[in-house]
Amino acid sequence: MRIKCLSMLILIFLLATFFLFIPTINADPSVIVYSYELSPAVFMPGDNGVLTLTIKNVEATSTLAHTATSGTTTTVTTDTIGATINDISISPAYGGDKQVKAKTHYADVCYLAPSNSIVIEMELLVDENITEGLYFPKVNIDIEESAFEDAVYPIKVRVSNSTVDLIGADVPSKISMSGSTDITLTAINNREASVDAVTIAPAEIDGIDFVQDSIFVGELDAYSSEDLSFSIIPKETGMKTLNFEISYLNGENLHTNNLEIPIEIIETLDVAPVLYSIPSTIGKGSTSKVRLEVYNAKTESISGVIVTPVTDVILSPSQYFIGSMDADDVFSASFNIHTENLEIGSEQTINFKVLFKQGDNYYETPMVSSSFKVVQPTENNSGGSLSQTALIIFIIIIIVIFLFYRWKKRRIPK
Repeated sequence: MRIKCLSMLILIFLLATFFLFIPTINADPSVIVYSYELSPAVFMPGDNGVLTLTIKNVEATSTLAHTATSGTTTTVTTDTIGATINDISISPAYGGDKQVKAKTHYADVCYLAPSNSIVIEMELLVDENITEGLYFPKVNIDIEESAFEDAVYPIKVRVSNSTVDLIGADVPSKISMSGSTDITLTAINNREASVDAVTIAPAEIDGIDFVQDSIFVGELDAYSSEDLSFSIIPKETGMKTLNFEISYLNGENLHTNNLEIPIEIIETLDVAPVLYSIPSTIGKGSTSKVRLEVYNAKTESISGVIVTPVTDVILSPSQYFIGSMDADDVFSASFNIHTENLEIGSEQTINFKVLFKQGDNYYETPMVSSSFKVVQPTENNSGGSLSQTALIIFIIIIIVIFLFYRWKKRRIPK
C-alpha cells in the first residue's frame, strides 16, 4: 500500500514538473488580408487591372511572455511578436482553358509588427475571350515564423462582356442642305460599374462637316446614360453614312464601339423666304408694297435673322431685321417699292435672301425673285396714283352733293 502511494506521489510530481516547464503563450498571432480593392471594379475579357491588398498583423500586443519554473525559481522571458512575410503570390482562377491570374508576386516582403499593416499592389490579367462570370483567384501569404499560419484568401473578380453603347436618339432620315442640323446621340453604360474618359467622335465624311470634332463626356456611372448633340453641315446632296466612335476607359483599359447611321441630304430648304404679295405693275412715281413670310422649319431656334433685298430698285427699309425665330416659327416682313427713278416700261426684278445664325455659324439662303413692270400712272392696276385720284374725286363729289342738298333745303320756304 505504501509502495502504491509513493508511486502516485512520484507520478504527480513528474506531471507537475512537466507542465511548469511548458511556455505560456498569451496571444494568438495572426496575419490576414485585412481588405482589398480592384481597379477596374468589373473586368472585361482581356483587361489588365490592379489588385490593392492591405495585409495586417492583427495581433493586439507587441510582446509574448514565456514563464518557466525550476524548483523555487520562476523565470519570465519576453519576446517581441512579429511576422516575417517571405512571399505573397496569387493562385489563378480558371474558366475552361482561360485564367484570371497575377502578373507579379513579391518575395522577402517585410517584417510586420503587431497592429501594423502594409499595402501591396499586384497586377491582374484576365485572358481574352474568357467566359463572363465570377472568379476567385487566391492570395497566398507565406509566413516564416512557426507561430503564424500561412494565409490563403480568395479574391472575388467579376468579368462582364457588357459594353458602353451609342444609339441615335434623334436623327432624321433626311437632312436639308440649308444651314446646320442638330442630331442627338445617347451614350449608354450597360456595365455594373462606372467607366471613365467617355468620348464620342465622328469619322470624316465627304460632303459633310461637323461643328464638333468630338464631345467629351467623362465619367459615366453604372447603368446610366448621357445625351449629346452634334451639328451637321451638309455640303452636297445624296445618301451618306454617319460613323461615330465611342471610346472609354475601364480602369486603364481602352475600349471602343461604333455607330453607323444612314441619312439622305436633300435640297429642301428649312429656312427660306416665301413671297406673299407683290404687284405685277406699278405706276411711275407711286409707291407699292411687297410682302414676304420667312419660316423656320428647323427643329431648333435660329438667331440674327435678316431679310435682305438684292436689287437696283429703291426699297424701304433696305433690310428687314427679324431677330430670333423659334423652331416652326413664321414671321412676316414687308418692303415699300419706290418708282420715282425708274423708266416707264422697264421690267424690274427684286431678289430676296435670308441671313441667319445657327450656333456659331452664319448661313445664307438661296434667293427668291419677283418682277414687276413700271407703267404710266393711269395704267396702274395695282392701287397706284390712278386709284388715289379716283378716290379724291369721289370724296369731292360726295361733299358737293351734301352741300347742294343742304343749300336746297334752306331755300325751300316754310
